Amino acid sequence: MMDAANTTATPAPVSIDETIALLAGENYVCGRGLATVAFLSMTLDKPLFLEGEAGVGKTEIAKALASGLGRRLIRLQCYEGLDAASAIYEWNFTAQMVAIRTAEAAGNADRDLLQQELFTGDFLIRRPLLEAMEPHAEGPPVLLIDEVDRTDEPFEAFLLEALSDYQVTIPELGTIRADEPPLVILTSNRTREVHDALKRRCLYHWVDYPDFDREMDILRARVPEATETLSAEIVAFVQGLRGADLFKNPGVAETIDWAKCLVALDTVALSPEVISDTLGAILKYQDDIARMAGSEVTRILDEARAKLADTGS
Repeated sequence: MMDAANTTATPAPVSIDETIALLAGENYVCGRGLATVAFLSMTLDKPLFLEGEAGVGKTEIAKALASGLGRRLIRLQCYEGLDAASAIYEWNFTAQMVAIRTAEAAGNADRDLLQQELFTGDFLIRRPLLEAMEPHAEGPPVLLIDEVDRTDEPFEAFLLEALSDYQVTIPELGTIRADEPPLVILTSNRTREVHDALKRRCLYHWVDYPDFDREMDILRARVPEATETLSAEIVAFVQGLRGADLFKNPGVAETIDWAKCLVALDTVALSPEVISDTLGAILKYQDDIARMAGSEVTRILDEARAKLADTGS
């Protein structure tokens, strides 16, 4: 999958503070630790491996960097059974068959010559890894290898070579090496442990749930139409949910989605009734929703308001 970024490229940041500012310009709020590894990844041409719970902003930082740098975002969405060929290239067999039949009809079916013509770039379908290695007018793209933990060990082994030398091999065409390495970001939700050999080739950062102040900053950036009072109640309640022993804790993405839903409903302040009506925006499993039924919602809301009162928020 390939996404267009800005048409005008922006020079890469030359400091951690510039990296924070670049991300903030794309409404991505992050701590200094994450900004530091992002800056080093751009400076040292090393892949960045981001691990953490779903919905904490791992994918979003790749989008923010691509947009802020004015570069193309190329996304490889990983899944079980993904192999190297699907990630690099495929031959357009339909177009090749049309070319063969056209040549036969014209009486030009020289087998050797035809074979040479069929296996050229004209018949090549470029997949994300190959696309990331090729030159781009706006500069090296941002290659997002999303949810690498969903793949298997053979694909990890393939990535070792691709990310070490920034090259891929097509038997019919040879080795294609990136003139300028792409900015590579790998993400993992830790559904399984990724092999150490792959992690060692990357800079690593664990993306955790944000604290109260940072999550408030995120809501201010992403849902500015929400009032400060409502945003504070939303963040305090969601952070209370994360301590409620749920099957799947709500991430920052769910906080943002819920805030947008509440604004759309013209909600001024949280109440047990409006929370119960909109739980599907923050909880995605029926067992978790059932656990929050009735008095549990009221309890967490009361605790959230008590904490806000204690801190003066």
